[in-house]
Amino acid sequence: MLIDSHAHLDSERYAEDRAIMLARAYEAGVGAVLSIGIGEAPAEMHQALDLCRQFNGRPGIPRLYASAGIYPHNTTEADDAAFAKLDSMLAEPEVIACGEIGLDYYREGAPHDIQRVGLIRQLEIAADRKRPILIHCRPKDGQHDAWDHLFLTLETHWRHTGLGGIMHCFGGGWEQAQHSLDLGFLVSFAGNLTYPKAEPLRAIAERIPLDSVLVETDAPWLAPTPDRGKRNEPAFVTRTAATLAGLLGVSPEEIASATTQNFARLFHLPL
Repeated sequence: MLIDSHAHLDSERYAEDRAIMLARAYEAGVGAVLSIGIGEAPAEMHQALDLCRQFNGRPGIPRLYASAGIYPHNTTEADDAAFAKLDSMLAEPEVIACGEIGLDYYREGAPHDIQRVGLIRQLEIAADRKRPILIHCRPKDGQHDAWDHLFLTLETHWRHTGLGGIMHCFGGGWEQAQHSLDLGFLVSFAGNLTYPKAEPLRAIAERIPLDSVLVETDAPWLAPTPDRGKRNEPAFVTRTAATLAGLLGVSPEEIASATTQNFARLFHLPL
């Protein structure tokens, strides 16, 4: 069984065939999916939980879990009501993580200081609810400032919790990977691991211990080769898993077992 540790199942791109898409994932061997609850704005963070309650229990459908969080570029919309909603969402048993949260300096959006304040507030809420976090970190090309600010924030406001989390769609260097592991995070790889020009990322992936990796789709984005540019979906996580298995020198069955165990251990779930 594989677990897709990060998919935006509430995307409008699945509006016409969501059940069929999930059935394809199950047929491909995907036993669970973490549905990311950020929506297009804080007011929509409940949609991932809604999908859990809509689909869980149906035969031939992966088990769905949910997260809730405020995306870095939406932190300008994060008022007290939004943070109160996040707190209440994290109290729900199906909502196992806070995220995706973090810092994004790649494109223009929320000012960096507002992103950092919003991140700290969410770390405090997640710590109170004892929920691991899902981190999004994207610096400008060739720069490390987002990573530097992220790790400073995590060292100050998160390490002491011991709750850990996931570095979603990891795209940093080996220094960032090491720091993530030292903080107790799992490192998750998405479909871009399969791209021809992703040799630097593959060189990092092959150095990550087997007990510290996850796979994800980030669906509907980042479809792996050979479907790059098309709509991504959880069934395609098998391709990323196969690539990662080759890099780590294990079988696809071993990578499926290891990533499932890693996910279950982080979130204290039964296998």
